[in-house]
Amino acid sequence: MVNSAVSTRSLLVRGKLMRTAEKLYAEYGLASVSAARIGVAAGQRNKSVIQYHFTNSDELIKEIVTGHMAAIEKRRMAMVAALGPAGGISLDERTACLIMPTIEHHVDLGAPSWYARFLAQIFVEPALREFTTQAHLNTPSVRLLNERGAREWRAGEREMILRRSVLLRQLAVHTCAELEYDLAVGRVDVVEAEASWRRLGEDLIATVCGHSPSTL
Repeated sequence: MVNSAVSTRSLLVRGKLMRTAEKLYAEYGLASVSAARIGVAAGQRNKSVIQYHFTNSDELIKEIVTGHMAAIEKRRMAMVAALGPAGGISLDERTACLIMPTIEHHVDLGAPSWYARFLAQIFVEPALREFTTQAHLNTPSVRLLNERGAREWRAGEREMILRRSVLLRQLAVHTCAELEYDLAVGRVDVVEAEASWRRLGEDLIATVCGHSPSTL
């Protein structure tokens, strides 16, 4: 019973530290937020609380990324499964599967949220950007999308599609961060949050696939 109680408390503290760190990183940037500041903001007296629970700040950040990615992956796998029997997929289908699970995750987070701005901060740090990118590319859903898409890619098309995937990733990270900021400061009414997120998703798909959102 004692060990169970300790484990429960530890999980609660870890969760509080992750939520606090995500908010602080989103609002102030990675370089401006120390491990000690996160601990204090999370109501912890131990100055080494981050080291105790996560080893260091980078590992804390990776845990935050991994948690969000797991939630997004559930949605993406469901979308990929809904495509039907194994076979080729269109560029529109592939792009929708890449972007819409993230958009729906932002909808689920509600407002205010900090994940989009947190992720934008991650993408300016080379090592953390590489970790996040590789974690995304190695998810089962993305590997499956690449396998299915490869059956339809014509000669010379593979590189173009992969370049568009990089473009989509960069666009998604920064436009989502901008919308989240606009919601946070009142430029976009929180009542319109859900519609605004889904409209952004449609715009991203249309931009990458080269057509009007109205044709989706």
